[in-house]
Amino acid sequence: MKKLILALAIVFSAGMLTAQTIPNVQLKDASGKTVNTADLVGKGKPVIISFWATWCSPCKRELNNYAEYYEDWQDEFGVELIAVSVDDQRTANRVAPYINSVEWPYTILLDPNRDFGRSMQVNNVPHTFLVDAEGNIVWQNNNYSDGDEEEMYEQLSKL
Repeated sequence: MKKLILALAIVFSAGMLTAQTIPNVQLKDASGKTVNTADLVGKGKPVIISFWATWCSPCKRELNNYAEYYEDWQDEFGVELIAVSVDDQRTANRVAPYINSVEWPYTILLDPNRDFGRSMQVNNVPHTFLVDAEGNIVWQNNNYSDGDEEEMYEQLSKL
């Protein structure tokens, strides 16, 4: 009987699940232009959204390592990477110097009040999402270890 109830609960809950999509939040890019986050996805190509901060060593290591593969990923999968800084008012002045020094080829967005992060249920960084060509979140990783770029490649290959 317990197995039957468990099976019915799983079937019922699976039917209730819907794909998580990107919320509509207004952010600024590194040049001060307002960007609507919902407009960044669903354009027929996958998108990686990586939440990071200048004070987060694993975040910077992740994005620096992704930079080594990014051009190949773009050629193979057409992917775009968006790096969302969650630096607040105390550390926001460090973002521009840092991104200028590393010359990341990514779109950089600023989320100093963490409105976008909260809407995506990001509690700590690094937190990275993979969004499919239709705009649905299909994978996420809430940490970074060297070699995670191989997992990202595998996830991109599945799309």
